[in-house]
Amino acid sequence: METWQKLLQESLTRPGDLTRRFGVDPRPLEEVAARYPMRVNPYYLGLIKEVGDPIWRQAVPAEEELRDAVCPADPLEEENQSPVPNLVHRYPDRVLFLVCSECAMYCRFCTRKRKVGGEEMVIDRASIERGLAYIREHGEIRDVILSGGDPLLLSDERLEWILKELRAIAHVEIIRIGSRVPVVLPQRITAALVRLLRRFHPLYLNTHFNHPDEITELAAKACARLADAGIPLGNQTVLLRGVNDDPVVMKRLMQKLLAIRVKPYYLYQADMVQGTDHFRTSVEEGLEIVRALRGHTSGLGVPAYVIDAPGGGGKIPLLPDYLQSLGEEVVLKNYQGETYRYANPAPALIEEKRSAVNDCR
Repeated sequence: METWQKLLQESLTRPGDLTRRFGVDPRPLEEVAARYPMRVNPYYLGLIKEVGDPIWRQAVPAEEELRDAVCPADPLEEENQSPVPNLVHRYPDRVLFLVCSECAMYCRFCTRKRKVGGEEMVIDRASIERGLAYIREHGEIRDVILSGGDPLLLSDERLEWILKELRAIAHVEIIRIGSRVPVVLPQRITAALVRLLRRFHPLYLNTHFNHPDEITELAAKACARLADAGIPLGNQTVLLRGVNDDPVVMKRLMQKLLAIRVKPYYLYQADMVQGTDHFRTSVEEGLEIVRALRGHTSGLGVPAYVIDAPGGGGKIPLLPDYLQSLGEEVVLKNYQGETYRYANPAPALIEEKRSAVNDCR
């Protein structure tokens, strides 16, 4: 079996490389790839069944990427919430720490499409040390999320160094890793990597399956290795036009995730990222998909449907209208549309409790 490093080296990086495999005209796509890098490793390439299928759409440049006149480059305003380069401090007790500028496959819908894989995204030891220093200086930070790019594309040695430094900070309680490697390059989840990660508990890993066809035998094996090491696995799915904007597809995805011990965590409304408008669905479609999950499959398989608010407002949950009215009696509608009533206790002490919570911050 080829090593993950060899597979990465053999990645397709130019649309012209697709011609002999799929018979497509690469010329309209060359300009797209020049602006937004392309990388499709042989493993993920092998999941494509035909031109335009859900795997193709996630991996291969499309002309629509250059026609987007709606979306901004940095809709979440990460740059404005970065006190030091490559570290986003949006929420009071946690930071997003970008420690790698590359990915095993450049997703065409990426939130950081503006910079991941490009020359302007410089992440080196010096920039990582600046991020570590910021975390040390801010005792309110108890949760650090490693992201990028993909942190698991780092060497074991570089990753070990970062994890050791974070674990040496007393106020850092948990470490999370956001990685699409189990999906697009599961060969990277080696026994040595898992032995390394399990030394730094409590450590969580959120991955990013978007379609049932991505849950292959190799991907399942990679997730099993992580789960067997006591690493809780979550999944963050993006709702994408032409990929998973179908209740049947989404339900099957969530069921298959549970079968490989990955908990559905978030269903993201696609971010308003420049070059990705053709992927965006309406919020009404997303709510309909949530309705198709709730009550029709295990509650474990129903992720929180959220919009990461443009302007840096953070994640805001979206729910179908299960709550009909709120007062002395709560009127509820279940997944079948039937109405139920619940006697509501008096809301005594709410303000007092809210004040107590604020005083603890």
